[in-house]
Amino acid sequence: MKIVVCVKQVPDTKNGVVFNPDGTLNRGAMDKVMNPDDKAGLEVALQIKEKTGAEITVVTMGIPDADAVLREAFAMGADKGVLITDRVLGGADTWATSSTIAAGIRNLDYDLIITGRQAIDGDTAQVGPQIGEHLGIPVISYAADVQVEGDSVIVQRQYDDRTHKLKAKMPALVTCLAEEITPRYMTPGGIFDAFDKEVTVWGRNDLKDLDDGDIGLAGSPTKIAKASDKVRKGAGETVNLDPTESVKYIMDKLNEKHVI
Repeated sequence: MKIVVCVKQVPDTKNGVVFNPDGTLNRGAMDKVMNPDDKAGLEVALQIKEKTGAEITVVTMGIPDADAVLREAFAMGADKGVLITDRVLGGADTWATSSTIAAGIRNLDYDLIITGRQAIDGDTAQVGPQIGEHLGIPVISYAADVQVEGDSVIVQRQYDDRTHKLKAKMPALVTCLAEEITPRYMTPGGIFDAFDKEVTVWGRNDLKDLDDGDIGLAGSPTKIAKASDKVRKGAGETVNLDPTESVKYIMDKLNEKHVI
């Protein structure tokens, strides 16, 4: 069995974000980490590998130093890594990104593709399902648990306050939730071995069946109108009341905002 896991190197937003003049993120000016939902997806793949002996190939698209997230994936237990990088691919929105990654995956053999639900630098939750659409395979999103049974994948899908149990014949694509899955740590031996493994690097010329009108900033139909750091919360309202008045005050506020 062959599993492809898509991961993204994202800015560590704990320390704030830096923008370029055109509104895109200045990724080179920020610390970077593996996207949390993608790391959860990798953990799911590793659990399947332990049960079935599957081979895991991790794919990322980004600048050359995005190689770091592939090394981290190696240290966790992934087998192969592919970095898709080229200047002409820069500035891509979800459509251009998913088109490019799907073109890269067409170069690989796969039974199951696993992605995160969404990336913390965009929060669109679009790239995973779009990859599935480009490849013409079933997609199950918001996975809290993933099992493989024969030639099918069985997914417990989180849905509001309940779950769905869905089954799809492979090849299929699943997007995973970081909140429901705890990734393993890298092992010391895995860290050493990670830097001995070779990363496959693909540029634009290695991607077939991909239109130049669907890549990079020029091929992105979504344009950024305005970008800003996260909105700071105000100081709020402070009141000093006795317990009985406090309860009434809170209930009135909840009614006012139609919470109750």
